[in-house]
Amino acid sequence: MSFSLVTTWTPATDSEPLGYGIELTNNGDTPISNFQLGFSGPARIDPHATLENGKLLKRLSNHTLIAPPDGYVLEPGATWTSTARGLSYGLRHWSDGANSAYLVLEGGEIVAIPTAPTQGKGHNSPLLKGAMKFPVPAKAPSPFSIIPWPKHVAATGNRIAPPGYDLKPEGDLATRAAKAFADLTAELFPVEAIVRPAAEAGMPVHIVEKPGLGAEAYEIAFADNSATVSATTRQGMFYGLVTLGHILRGAKQHPATFSFPTQGTIADEPGFAFRGGHLDVARQFYTAAEVSRLIRLMAWNKMNKFHWHLTEDEAWRLEIDAYPALTEIAAWRGHGKALPPLLGSGPQPTGGYYSKKTVREIVAVADDLAMDVIPEIDMPGHFYAALQALPELRDPNEQGEYQSVQGFPNNSLNPAHEPVYTFVETVIDEVLELFPAGVFHLGADEVPLAAWSGSPLALDMIEKLAGPAMRKKHEAQFNQLGNHHGADEIEGSPTAILQAEFIKRVHNYIASKGAITGGWEEAAHGDAVAKDKSYVIGWRNVEINAELAERGYDIVVSPGQRYYLDMANGVSWAEPGAGWAGWSGPQETYEFEAREGFSEEGLKHLIGVQSCIWSESMTDRAIFDRLVFPRISAIAEAGWTLPERKSWDRFKSMVGLMPIMYGHWSEQ
Repeated sequence: MSFSLVTTWTPATDSEPLGYGIELTNNGDTPISNFQLGFSGPARIDPHATLENGKLLKRLSNHTLIAPPDGYVLEPGATWTSTARGLSYGLRHWSDGANSAYLVLEGGEIVAIPTAPTQGKGHNSPLLKGAMKFPVPAKAPSPFSIIPWPKHVAATGNRIAPPGYDLKPEGDLATRAAKAFADLTAELFPVEAIVRPAAEAGMPVHIVEKPGLGAEAYEIAFADNSATVSATTRQGMFYGLVTLGHILRGAKQHPATFSFPTQGTIADEPGFAFRGGHLDVARQFYTAAEVSRLIRLMAWNKMNKFHWHLTEDEAWRLEIDAYPALTEIAAWRGHGKALPPLLGSGPQPTGGYYSKKTVREIVAVADDLAMDVIPEIDMPGHFYAALQALPELRDPNEQGEYQSVQGFPNNSLNPAHEPVYTFVETVIDEVLELFPAGVFHLGADEVPLAAWSGSPLALDMIEKLAGPAMRKKHEAQFNQLGNHHGADEIEGSPTAILQAEFIKRVHNYIASKGAITGGWEEAAHGDAVAKDKSYVIGWRNVEINAELAERGYDIVVSPGQRYYLDMANGVSWAEPGAGWAGWSGPQETYEFEAREGFSEEGLKHLIGVQSCIWSESMTDRAIFDRLVFPRISAIAEAGWTLPERKSWDRFKSMVGLMPIMYGHWSEQ
């Protein structure tokens, strides 16, 4: 048996509503009937959608199971076409549609089906994959290739670049920094031999401790036949070596464009203390090797916070000794499992998780590279997968159904159910033991507005907190579907009051362990977290960042419109990625200024910036390369380089030298 699936997208017109076409072709020589077709991808068919020439059997978020009309026979060579009218959002890019499909035959046999990229009506341009190419020009605005650009460059000269560096550390801190740099360059550039011994003509690089510099500051002094890196901390020494690595690679690979200095100095330190990169490993699973490589690429960009998004509605990825069901059940997806195939994962059992041993190894890699690892266990919303594994965390008397914006029903931990706190505190204990940075990110984003409106426990709790009128308001939201709060909706709602109580209690427990609470901007609703023991990430829009800072919250800027690296590089259908927040090409991402709109007082609470890699469309790793690179370097420079020192022309002349994750380059 052989089948293929094509999906099509037709935007709405004056005469016809939008249509998501599903075309299943029987390429074999045997007719089939009484079959079911399952498919998944970023696009979500609405629960109330109509299906022409077919029946909607099941729908969970982006997973859909449909069947043809009763009695239908798909003959060899024939195509069954069904059209869905009504999607949760319109498709904007070719990667939005189904990217995995399978048939359930009459006898129960499962047949995987190859899928083609969604065809958009009126769009015929070649589909884009792989990182954009930024060729190194014959003449660049700067003679030295360095990303992020330093604070002060007074180096001069143009000697022939040495074959590599002979590192000469003085003291324990310098020795550790030197080893980290040698290991990093060996991993990222194994055939370039950036670090070499003197016998192989390595240029001496002295690494010395110098009191009085900033926590991540460094100085480099160049002489005719050597260089000296000075810093007060191991982190500063490491960053100085990374700068030398950039200079060497540029001068060796493009000697007509970039130089190697013979004298002078570089004095450097970052503009922000928090320079983060986030990776969602729940929507798609990344191996430990992939996670470690991303951390190394971040270190090459002088980023210092790895935000590890470990849980979501779609999966739970972290080993917890007290609750083995989390990784036995919630880490896996597939046909017939508690979690169906989602986001292209296919009918076969797919997924994985990180053992505690693996986590410790990854944390050690990051620590060597001057990077903290911040774990996120997203709560109380985005908890569907874990609740499938641990149904006892639900109010046993809860009725009805509410849905998240992503289409998951009843997906939030109940603030009024006491066993929830036993679970949460146990998880916090185990997580903090694994992550020595002392930060626990609890998420707190996108709780549906009608959450817990069918829970007697929650209704009793809201009445106790806010009175009978608020209870009635919450009861009136019973069984609302497909809703979620916006920033203007949540404040003062019953859901907001309940969530704030949950966040306060969890935050207090985190603080009792001596740790800092991280959260998305919603963690600030109701002033649920203490401002001196937390930070929040503003993501919905640019303006929210300054507003939160004015309220006294330490803020990390990560607006979806500019710093969410799942957003497409352009508006074209041919570009892959999401589009709910718009689009942001490399130049738009680079030129965004996080400090804009902040008052002088607000700037005191602006601690940094963060790129966010959400993984819905990352089934294809060539899409990962296109979406993440070079934009992650643009955000890294925004985190390090002061606004007046930034230059798009200089950046684009150098960024072609930066390594990427998987090696997929665009042919366009």
